[in-house]
Amino acid sequence: MTTDEGNPAKPVRDEDAFDVEAVAGWLRDNALAFRDDLDGTPEVRQFPGGASNLTYLLRYPSRDLILRRPPSGVKAAGAHDMGREFVIQHALAPLFPYVATMVGHCTDESVIGSDFYVMEKIDGTIPRRDLPWELPPEEVSRMCESALDVLIALHSVDVSQSADLGAYSRGDGYVDRQVGGWTKRFANARTDDTGDWSDIVAWLEEHKPGDVAQRMIHNDFRFDNLVLDADDPQRVVGVLDWEMATVGDPLMDLGGMLSYWVQADDDEFFLLFRRQPTTVPGMWTRAEVVEHYCERMGFDMTPERWRFYEVFGLFRLAVIAQQIWYRYFHGQTTNEQYAVFGPAVGYLETRCRSIIAAS
Repeated sequence: MTTDEGNPAKPVRDEDAFDVEAVAGWLRDNALAFRDDLDGTPEVRQFPGGASNLTYLLRYPSRDLILRRPPSGVKAAGAHDMGREFVIQHALAPLFPYVATMVGHCTDESVIGSDFYVMEKIDGTIPRRDLPWELPPEEVSRMCESALDVLIALHSVDVSQSADLGAYSRGDGYVDRQVGGWTKRFANARTDDTGDWSDIVAWLEEHKPGDVAQRMIHNDFRFDNLVLDADDPQRVVGVLDWEMATVGDPLMDLGGMLSYWVQADDDEFFLLFRRQPTTVPGMWTRAEVVEHYCERMGFDMTPERWRFYEVFGLFRLAVIAQQIWYRYFHGQTTNEQYAVFGPAVGYLETRCRSIIAAS
């Protein structure tokens, strides 16, 4: 069964429209795969999920494809890199069976006003805020374990087998570069209502550990970036949204994942913040995720040591939210779903401080 349940495509927003005929013509001339299925002009719909790059469904008579492009407006340097998403997935395909087939990457901005890439559509269900199935807790637990084991499989990829993947490695010092890089991004995205994060940044600088390893990491691994088999939700069939993927410290990837992991006993605001079905009975707690992951990966971990990765994950999430809020604040987008990102940044500031104070 094929389903888009949990992420239905909708009519394209006026501000996000593009020249469909131009894309269809470019694909007919440049597609790396499925070229025989690309006659005519596709019907185009837009997926509302996500708040960074824009995602569209291209519906041809015999095949559905996905187009990804950056948003309009001023972007943070290094963000919205279509080439990164395309190259990493194309290179990962022989080593990691959860990426879509790449169809083409267009760097000619005259086609639609930006670069873009096109990939196959992976059939299945994307779990968003709530599960589209009623599952007993034991099946939810197995679904959770399956998702985590896909992350472990990614972190076990031997990047030396691919020159394209290895090119993203900058060697040791990933944690240090991440703290400095995200601090700079935050400074560049400040608005009049941004709080004072100087003490949190100072704590991160003081407590940053060395790298535990250099592995292929996704950097945005969440349930709503997974595609589950529609008939067997305990089986992951695809991983989406490789915008921030690179080679780096896998514990930083885990910390980033868990910054979105809202559990049933969290406070009221964080429960409102939830975008994934992580409160449903049977879902693991953040501590259980860390324990399972570190045991499988062979990393020694204590609650005190984990505190850095938790605070950094929340700080990085705040920077991402602030970058999106910056666009909304300055009128670069009129999408009202972005209006909540300003208050979310303030909440994450408070949450970081509470974790630090508990140390």
